[in-house]
Amino acid sequence: MNYLAYLLFLFIILLSPFIGENSIQISHIFDSSTTSHMIFWDLRVPRIILAFFVGGILSLSGLIFQTIFKNILITPYTLGIASGTTLFTAISIVFLPTVALYISGILGSFFTIMILYLISRIINKNQILNSTNSILLIGIALSFFYSSALMLVFYLSNLQENYSIIRFTLGSLDIVGFSTPFIVFITALIFLFVVLKNKQNIKLLLISNDMAFLKGLNVNKTNLTLLIFVSIAVGISISFVGPIGFIGLIIPHTMRIIYKKSAEKLIFPVFFYGGVFLVVADLIARNLNTASTLPIGVVTSFIGAPVFVYLLIRKNSKQK
Repeated sequence: MNYLAYLLFLFIILLSPFIGENSIQISHIFDSSTTSHMIFWDLRVPRIILAFFVGGILSLSGLIFQTIFKNILITPYTLGIASGTTLFTAISIVFLPTVALYISGILGSFFTIMILYLISRIINKNQILNSTNSILLIGIALSFFYSSALMLVFYLSNLQENYSIIRFTLGSLDIVGFSTPFIVFITALIFLFVVLKNKQNIKLLLISNDMAFLKGLNVNKTNLTLLIFVSIAVGISISFVGPIGFIGLIIPHTMRIIYKKSAEKLIFPVFFYGGVFLVVADLIARNLNTASTLPIGVVTSFIGAPVFVYLLIRKNSKQK
């Protein structure tokens, strides 16, 4: 049954480039002189590849954060990592236009994760109660701080820079060519490889940090390694497409309910269906009869919010 589901959604992904507001002639997609060829190979195929691997990165990062910080509500967005990446990218747009945006994105993500990691170590060392809730609150506080700093950057920017920042914060998969998807593709493969390599360590972390330590695992080193790779992957993704919410929250929860397995057995399903979710959301955004393409972040929120509420209600009703 699982293999049939994978094949079905893989078929949807392969079909996606053929669907859009502008119709294409399948017989012309291999003729470089036609408009159909340009739309298919320069716009739609790169966009689908980018959507799939960004979705995979964001959903898998949510699973890793929830494992490390022992809180099912923690994602790159609730921790303030997306806000930090957005702020650093906006700073690069206004003050450092020669610096590649993905470098700024990585710095913003890494800086925020290191703050959270250091604070979590202080909290755990002092054995403060509800440490995971404290980390979540600190992430929310960081998000407010970054949002205020972003308003300051807006104030200091000109009209053109203002427009670039606004477009970025709305989230967009509008690209031309394969250069951006290739970078995200390589990033996603490395990130997935590192997570799979630490599969047994993640299994131990799910039980408790103390149990993992007794089993001989260097908990701090493992957590730090995973967080560094998460920060790089999330930073690169957000720097290219902007902040896209809800994927890191809804996909891990959905996979837990469907598969009823622990996190170390959900690594690939979470990655795959996170990619599928963003491809489908982009398919919806591209095919609405609007003057311009609807921002992808709006679509994911509209889909994610009601589905997430339904899943919570369904889960609670089963526990009674």
